[in-house]
Amino acid sequence: MIQDVKFVDIQVGDKASMSKTVTEYDVYTFAGLTGDFNPVHVNAEFAKTSMFKERIAHGMLSAGFISAVLGTTLPGANTIYMGQELAFKAPVKIGDTVTATVEVIEKIEAKNRLIFRTYVTNQEGTIVIDGKATVMKK
Repeated sequence: MIQDVKFVDIQVGDKASMSKTVTEYDVYTFAGLTGDFNPVHVNAEFAKTSMFKERIAHGMLSAGFISAVLGTTLPGANTIYMGQELAFKAPVKIGDTVTATVEVIEKIEAKNRLIFRTYVTNQEGTIVIDGKATVMKK
């Protein structure tokens, strides 16, 4: 269910999150949709020779979960995604359960804009992505 939190009801400190277990299907589908067939994502033999020693999910796949939270939960519908800063801190492996969280850190009343701290953690609580997003809320 998609929420539509009104701008007036959003406060600094409000948070929302979603969790997803990343599957092999997710990685191959993302590769097919984007054309990013980097072998560290899709070739197990190649990935064994990489610094990760196994296949990892695309960083932007995990970043997409941030978009999902912003567009469906907080603020939800009628949100215009204006910008995103990302720092990839750790790999996401196939089978990891990641949680994307957004937290309001600034509210700009005059422009109906919200600034969020955005981060994704794995099942061990390790931050795999850290960043900041700017949205406009109608």
